[in-house]
Amino acid sequence: MTSRDYLTIDDFDVDGKTILVRVDLNTPMDTDDNILDDMRIKSHIPTIKDLEDAKVVLMAHQSRAGKKDFTTMNPHAQLMSRYLGKEVKYIDDIFGTYARSSISSMEKGDVILLENVRFYSEESIERSSKDHADTHMVRKLTPLVDIYLNDAFAVSHRSHLSIMGFTEVLPTGAGRVMEKEITSLDRGIKGGERPCVFVLGGAKVDDSLKVAENVLVNGGADRVLVTGVVANVMLAASGVDIGSVNFDFIESQGYTDQIERAKKVLDKFNGNIGLPIDVAFNNDGERIEANVSELPDGNLPINDIGIETIVAFSEEIKNSKTVVLNGPAGLSEVEPFALGTHEIIKAAIESAYSIAGGGHISAEVRNLGYEDKFSHLSTGGGACIDYLAGVPLPGIEALKTAAARYRLNR
Repeated sequence: MTSRDYLTIDDFDVDGKTILVRVDLNTPMDTDDNILDDMRIKSHIPTIKDLEDAKVVLMAHQSRAGKKDFTTMNPHAQLMSRYLGKEVKYIDDIFGTYARSSISSMEKGDVILLENVRFYSEESIERSSKDHADTHMVRKLTPLVDIYLNDAFAVSHRSHLSIMGFTEVLPTGAGRVMEKEITSLDRGIKGGERPCVFVLGGAKVDDSLKVAENVLVNGGADRVLVTGVVANVMLAASGVDIGSVNFDFIESQGYTDQIERAKKVLDKFNGNIGLPIDVAFNNDGERIEANVSELPDGNLPINDIGIETIVAFSEEIKNSKTVVLNGPAGLSEVEPFALGTHEIIKAAIESAYSIAGGGHISAEVRNLGYEDKFSHLSTGGGACIDYLAGVPLPGIEALKTAAARYRLNR
């Protein structure tokens, strides 16, 4: 029995059992239903391989209603079959007669993938585990299943039906993706080697300030370096005139009130926060750099950190024992302004333990071909940010509750 406050595959005898596994296969797709990024599909292969003596029923979603890529799970089943080296049978049903008969007729070693759970309208309603447990989906599938595993970390900040409902009525644990996410992120914010440096960028200012406050208050980080729009807000909070076009962007994103909040964070943790000393402006695609103390006249958008900041931040990152990256340093999809993001990623792989949060920063790590050089690449975007910010994730809290109930009843 594990000493964790949640259970894993290792806590169950899975031989011959029917295991319902919530995975996250949500991925970019083109208009011909071709999968453009297979990272999440590949990530679940270790979980399925560790269940090779069981009957594995996969449950997942693709996009959401109203989106062009809101489609079936058939392409995902085909690609997963290729990576797994055996058939993952696509079932064009979620909990109807066809799905239930398919589960009932499974043999040891079989793997099936049910239809997009978001085709069922109740899936996306935010409710408690008990309320979700009283739905048709849970009531119809539960008698056919022995164990439920949540391996969908990236969706576990949502209290959705397939994340929460089965935890109330079935022995429940974490799959390998979920287990690795919790263990790796905990090492970054709780038990990592020191010094620990967080590099926060991107455009989600409120989330990044939450993360900064959490890791500095709790002593999880020694330093927080800021880039991207987060840095622009911090610079404005420190009295730098970043120009009206950059103020306007902050206002358009609804982050004007975050400037005052950033002032308080700077006042409280001034010595622990690293601000850019220079920035790169975008002048019709041309990169123009300037020190923050001598910003030029004109009204140009700040699209990256400058060379001096890149050098200073990179040195600090290389000398850290643990580094956590979340969000790009600039407009990384435009070549002249990808420099800061790419150099920070290169510096991070020289740290003893490196974590890249989900979303854009993980995509850039993969674009550079550095995924194998990072200690951990998170599969979650919003879920990773919430976890780093100390926000309880409903899916993980449900795992803990289920584990306590399971141990009590043993």
